[in-house]
Amino acid sequence: MNLSSLKPAKGSVKSRKRIGRGQGSGRGGTSTRGHKGAGSRSGHSTKIGFEGGQMPLQRRVPKFGFKNMNRVEYKGINLDALQELVAKYNLSAVDFDTLKAHGLVSKNDLVKILGRGELTTKVEVKAHAFSASAQKAIEAAGGSIEKL
Repeated sequence: MNLSSLKPAKGSVKSRKRIGRGQGSGRGGTSTRGHKGAGSRSGHSTKIGFEGGQMPLQRRVPKFGFKNMNRVEYKGINLDALQELVAKYNLSAVDFDTLKAHGLVSKNDLVKILGRGELTTKVEVKAHAFSASAQKAIEAAGGSIEKL
């Protein structure tokens, strides 16, 4: 045992400094709130984005374009990914649960099958939407599609 190996007893050192517990604590007096002004008062909170009266960033930056709040966002799965999945796991049908189980989509996604790559296996595909080229390719390979 030497001086370099001394440590406080377990549980005796708190990680948090308690404020407002007297001058001896080093966190007394104004309790880290500074002097005067709104920030020193109880109940004070600033709005999100408030920059002390300076013109806030969200008002300084120019706005343009249009965001359609009714837009339907699909998760795209291409035919090459579908072919890889079918070949790897020897599947005859692919639906939402299969895609979710293999980590291609998450539970709230809407799935659209897209036409990149080629499909060589006959497979039954169930998804929320299909591109025209994907639909042709699936049917050309002898498979079928079903919209959910």
